Amino acid sequence: MLNLEEAKELIALGRAAVVGVLKGAELEIPESIKERYAQKRGVFTTLLTYPEKELRGCIGVPYPQYPLWYGVIYSSVSAAFKDPRFPPLTENEVDRVVWELSILTEPKEVPKGELPEGIQVCRDGLIVELGGAKGLLLPQVAPRYGWSPVEFLEHTCLKAGLDRNCWKDPKARVFKFESEIFEEVEPWGEVVKVETGSCR
Repeated sequence: MLNLEEAKELIALGRAAVVGVLKGAELEIPESIKERYAQKRGVFTTLLTYPEKELRGCIGVPYPQYPLWYGVIYSSVSAAFKDPRFPPLTENEVDRVVWELSILTEPKEVPKGELPEGIQVCRDGLIVELGGAKGLLLPQVAPRYGWSPVEFLEHTCLKAGLDRNCWKDPKARVFKFESEIFEEVEPWGEVVKVETGSCR
């Protein structure tokens, strides 16, 4: 688990990587950062407009394939410049977005017989896979919209570009994961841990 100081350091690292791309400057990573955050973890970076808190980009790595420091850089740069839903972030926007960092546990497959009861809204994030298509929604998404476990599954199917009932398909695979979520209160500002609301 991360403390607030560590989360703030990682968000600052993600910001520095994005600013470096915008300015064409190479980011130098201190060895102390690489050593402190060497553990491989899944990580997502979400960029939200400030103060509206509207989505501006969200990309990440669901599985623990990279050291945490690298995952933060990769997801931050990808969310800023490579989310196909949005134009690339501009230098003028850097001061008008807040970073939300989600550190994931390793996804675990949910047996078919445990759906939908085995999904706990506000605790779990979801991945649905079927026929080469894959959709992922973070734990904070379902409580934000007041979804039930079934609705959460349906929207994860839709995220994958599939029919909303795809999770019922015998060939579909459903995975769940948990995450620690940290967010800037304001751009370049204080970092707080985000609670995702009451579970259903």
